[in-house]
Amino acid sequence: MKEYRPHLFALCALVAVLLTGLPDGMQNALVDLRFHWFPRAASGDIVVVAIDSPSIEQIGVWPWPRRLHAELIEKLESAGANDIAFDVDFSTPSDPAFDQALVDALQRSGGSVVLPSFKQLVDTENGKTTHVNRPLPQFGKHAWPAIVNVAVETDGLVRRYPLGETFDGTFLPSMGAVLAGAHEAKEGSFWIDYSIRSESVPSVSYVDVLRGDPAVAKRLKNKKVIVGGTALELGDRFGIPNGRAISGVLLQALAAESILQGRTLRPSSQLVRLGGATLVALLMVVLWCRSSAIVRVAVLVGLAIVAELGAALLQAKFPIILDASYFHLAIAAYLVAIVLDEIDFRDLLGRIAEKRFQRIAMSLGDGLVCADRNGLITVWNPGAVAILGYEPEEMTGQPLERICAVDGSPGRRVPFSLLRLPHAALQLPGGKVMEIDGRRKNGEVFPLEACFSGWQATDGFHYGAILRDISVRKREAERIRYLAEYDTLTGLANRNTLHAQLCAKLSQARAERCEVALLVIGLDKFQQINDMLGHAYGDQVLCAAAERLRAVIEGTELVARLSGDEFAIVIGSVDAAERATALAEWTAMTFSEVPLSVGLRRQALRVSVGIAVFQDCATADELLGNAHLALSRAKAGRRGGCVLFERGIREELEARLTLEAELGRAVERNEFELFYQPQVSLIDGGLVGVEALIRWRHPDRGLVLPADFMPVVNASPISDGIAVWVMETACRQGRRWQQQGHNVRLGVNLSPSQLQSGDLAATVGRVLRDTGFAPSLLELEVTEDILLVDDEKALEIFGRIQNLGVRIVLDDFGTGYASLSYLKKFPIDGLKIDKSFVRELQAGSHDAAIVGSTIGLSRQLGLTVIAEGIEEHATAQLLASIGCKEGQGYYFGYPVPVAEFEQRFLSNDACTTALVPVTKLASTAA
Repeated sequence: MKEYRPHLFALCALVAVLLTGLPDGMQNALVDLRFHWFPRAASGDIVVVAIDSPSIEQIGVWPWPRRLHAELIEKLESAGANDIAFDVDFSTPSDPAFDQALVDALQRSGGSVVLPSFKQLVDTENGKTTHVNRPLPQFGKHAWPAIVNVAVETDGLVRRYPLGETFDGTFLPSMGAVLAGAHEAKEGSFWIDYSIRSESVPSVSYVDVLRGDPAVAKRLKNKKVIVGGTALELGDRFGIPNGRAISGVLLQALAAESILQGRTLRPSSQLVRLGGATLVALLMVVLWCRSSAIVRVAVLVGLAIVAELGAALLQAKFPIILDASYFHLAIAAYLVAIVLDEIDFRDLLGRIAEKRFQRIAMSLGDGLVCADRNGLITVWNPGAVAILGYEPEEMTGQPLERICAVDGSPGRRVPFSLLRLPHAALQLPGGKVMEIDGRRKNGEVFPLEACFSGWQATDGFHYGAILRDISVRKREAERIRYLAEYDTLTGLANRNTLHAQLCAKLSQARAERCEVALLVIGLDKFQQINDMLGHAYGDQVLCAAAERLRAVIEGTELVARLSGDEFAIVIGSVDAAERATALAEWTAMTFSEVPLSVGLRRQALRVSVGIAVFQDCATADELLGNAHLALSRAKAGRRGGCVLFERGIREELEARLTLEAELGRAVERNEFELFYQPQVSLIDGGLVGVEALIRWRHPDRGLVLPADFMPVVNASPISDGIAVWVMETACRQGRRWQQQGHNVRLGVNLSPSQLQSGDLAATVGRVLRDTGFAPSLLELEVTEDILLVDDEKALEIFGRIQNLGVRIVLDDFGTGYASLSYLKKFPIDGLKIDKSFVRELQAGSHDAAIVGSTIGLSRQLGLTVIAEGIEEHATAQLLASIGCKEGQGYYFGYPVPVAEFEQRFLSNDACTTALVPVTKLASTAA
């Protein structure tokens, strides 16, 4: 079987190549090469009249008037041309006079003119069909028809030329066949002989013929003429063998020359192709065992040369193309078979694998060590040198265990024996990975990761190891673990560690029936320290606070940093609650009495503490949440306080959350409405203004007062929307009153959110435009807590609002921190004295002195004053006597719905409100 292996290989290779279509490409390449070897000249019987660039330049842009073609025919006839062929489209009509001139010229020529027909694909309802564009009937009646289509092969070149084609039962000869005189109805094609040099075909310019140049006319006498475009701008170009491109008219001339010279080339039969390959195979069967490889190669190469020279001579002498592609492919297949037969593949592959292994081993960054069946080192790569410091000559022949540190030191891993490792584990994918203590040449012991593997060699089981120094990885892992468990700034445990410790403590507490307490400690006013002294100083304060807390617990409990300025302490014991309370008080006292040492400064700092005990919760998260709630309560009260979590704190929070949800639904259901309270002149008792006050008509609880829900609204996202609704509703109502002839001043309370979000001045302007309410009648009431947020922003916004014509009034005056400074700084139009000064106002009292001073100060500043909370006739009289001109309170009227307000104060029979007690209504008090 072995002696037939090369022949089977050659046969299979040849079949595989045949399936790829390579023989046709090889045949084309060989034929093209033979054209180049044996060139020949054109006969000169065919002349090309070229529509070239000089002709286009002198005559004009193509296409030309057909009278020129008629004139050309006349010139050619007078020059004695035998036959005239046009490679120009005459299938569409042009100017009738010019077309008639061409008809006359064709008629006078006596049928010696050949006109082209073009085959093309057109789209129809049944798909693409073939259509032949023929010359117009008046032209075709006096001329010979000829088809000019040529087939372009897959490589983009034209090699074959048709003798003609049959269309609708009528045979059309090709133009080359007509010029060469081959008029018989014979289909088929032949190879154009491109050994005929295209430049040897005579050519004259179209414009020279028209001019009647005698020299040109002499060249045309007794010649066959073909007229067509050769100018590059006409685009009629075809690719031909040997890397050239020629015009379509020249291609037709070469085809005609091939017919005239008897060079219509035909390829040899398929039998000849197969016979050549069979001859090579038979010759190799005979020579394979009788001669050496060199002789066989020489014979094959000689056969290829002789065969190709013979084929070239045959093609030059006779119009026959000898297809030697199968012959040459068979020779190539046998040459490959000879090469493969002479190579020892097993040895070659072994050497290749060994060299590849050596290249890989020497280029690895990791250490690579190989050992023989006795565990002695045979390969030691540069990576191993870099890791352990030993050179290859020092370690070759040494036992592999030498890389391990075996000194019996405490904590060292137990040394391993390479020969004891199970072979099955070493042969698994990925091998066996172990972490051992390695020892460098300088004696340093370090963590070493080794991946051991093994394989069966010819002389026994061999071993390999990939070594990796994991010292850096160990250090990075330790650092990552530290970053995951500790705060990088203070060195305290972080929130993750605290949570894990809490979970462990709670599990222990459930098992041992003891308590766990959690203290959450917040630094009071730490944000102010950051803002005033910078974040770097703030970080130092946090570190000093952490040290203080470490000292407070004396290392007995866990202390952790939760977030920016919050710390936590975990206590676990039987009396954890008592210890937590005592520790919280001690911590608060320590911070408040002993300033922190921060650099060269002594920083006074107080802390608030929230305490939660395990008995009040079930999980670590709940315990932490309870402690945070207690801290929030401590900070909401007095700073520096301690609060122990109680169920009421969470219930209060849950109630607040429930109220927020109900408020959201109230917005969707339009449950809010406005009540209106009169503002009265204390001089004549006339109505001077009205204040719009929001009420919530709850579906279950009835009418809810602002004090019960507005604090929650002002701290929730719906605050801005509700505030805008109040302003729009009030202004719309004010506009209706204005249209009824009641120019009543309307007071609307501003929400803190309106100053913080969006553009309040733009909102006020939009509301006034949308409602049509007079700006001079709108009065916006602000409280000092709104101004505390961002007084610079408030100053700019209030200025823009006043430019709209709207009044700004300071509400609840006297209850804040810096009312007098606000009167100076902000553009205030008036103020409202808080009811706490008015409700129990008596002559000669401190309240009377304060109110009188406020009224006098306002008069000097040009501000209007309204006294709130007037409930008695005497109070109204006293206020009027000390100069207060306007008042508001239950004495004049409770806040009531709009219909009731209009009936009592704006109707025709409305009673006068002058210092006469108003009958109290059943409405709920404000």
